[in-house]
Amino acid sequence: MAVIKAFKSIRPEKSLADKVAALPYDVYNTEEAAAAVKGNPYSFLHIDKSEIDLPSDTDPYSEDVYLKAQSTLDSFSKKGIFIQDESDNLYVYRLIMDGRSQTGLVCCSSIDDYINGTIKRHELTREDKEQDRINHVDYCNANTGPIFLTYESKESINDIIEKWTVSHPAEYDFVSEDGITHQVWVIDNTDTINSLTAQFKSISSTYIADGHHRTASAVKVGLKRRESNPSHTGDEEYNYFLSVLFPHDQLYIMDYNRVVKDLNGMTSKEFISKLEAVASIEKIGSTPCKPSQKGEIGMFLDDTWYKLTVNQDNVDFDDPVSSLDVSILQESVLKPILGIGDIRTDKRIDFVGGIRGLKELERRCKTDMKLAFAMYPTSIDELMKISDARLLMPPKSTWFEPKLRSGIFIHKLT
Repeated sequence: MAVIKAFKSIRPEKSLADKVAALPYDVYNTEEAAAAVKGNPYSFLHIDKSEIDLPSDTDPYSEDVYLKAQSTLDSFSKKGIFIQDESDNLYVYRLIMDGRSQTGLVCCSSIDDYINGTIKRHELTREDKEQDRINHVDYCNANTGPIFLTYESKESINDIIEKWTVSHPAEYDFVSEDGITHQVWVIDNTDTINSLTAQFKSISSTYIADGHHRTASAVKVGLKRRESNPSHTGDEEYNYFLSVLFPHDQLYIMDYNRVVKDLNGMTSKEFISKLEAVASIEKIGSTPCKPSQKGEIGMFLDDTWYKLTVNQDNVDFDDPVSSLDVSILQESVLKPILGIGDIRTDKRIDFVGGIRGLKELERRCKTDMKLAFAMYPTSIDELMKISDARLLMPPKSTWFEPKLRSGIFIHKLT
């Protein structure tokens, strides 16, 4: 049973929503974030990446950074950039990209659902990244970035949300700099809120699509506050975290591609020779090779594109992890031929989201890398199957688009 809760969102004043809304903090490094906010004092990056407003030599994980985030959030509220709703509401958040829309329900999810496994994950988290967001949430006393969750689509939930959006005006409706349309509706009707809350009680599982570190951090902050509150009842806001729940059949996963620094001491001819032992290779030429189906991999080497079909005779297709294309590439090519055993830590490999296109793979191979692999996207069904089995995907297996904006919704913990 999935537990959701309405909440009093802190959100931008209507005329400033497009200026406040920002891509998630982990999309940028410090320099990119500083460049992105030039000329925009309202950007949520001033809170999410608050080191951009401190001296350039500031450690991004120092207490000064979290104190700056806290003070900027308070300042935005005092200046009226942010307002807070007076009643507990649910919200509808629709994103439209290239004519395709996905419509999610903004709510609070229970940290106990994460602990008991109702909210399922598919990735490991890193302690250093968790600690950064723990500090950010703790100092700001708020969940400042929504967790992107999905669930098996249910017609009755879709109908309630659709009925609300067609019968009420949108609170926000703007197009961000990347061409994505963002629309928000406020559900302030008690009967509708109760109906949606009841509907989700019949949803057995929800799945983290994006935001594993933010989820783990929010849960740990909630547990920390439980321990420090002797009169804890379970109803406190810190028992919940900000989330957006999307039906699974509306989501779009793009390819998450790989670029490699070198050929592990081999010449290109030697590498191709070893590759021929584990894959069929078709030379394409200068035209980018975008895989058209599962099992195909595009490869760019020495200004030439190839189409690979890796031998799958030894793949266990009953294992949802080892049968992923990214796993097959890892176990057949990256590890045995290129000597890349742990892609989490090996500095010879990097990852490029599909939103950047295959030309970005070519650019990387002409600047700081030698070899690129273009992958066929992991499917949402594969993600849910792995999560249901309590298994973990290899890192960088999924790239969801469009990205949820931060700063449109904030959930205070007290």
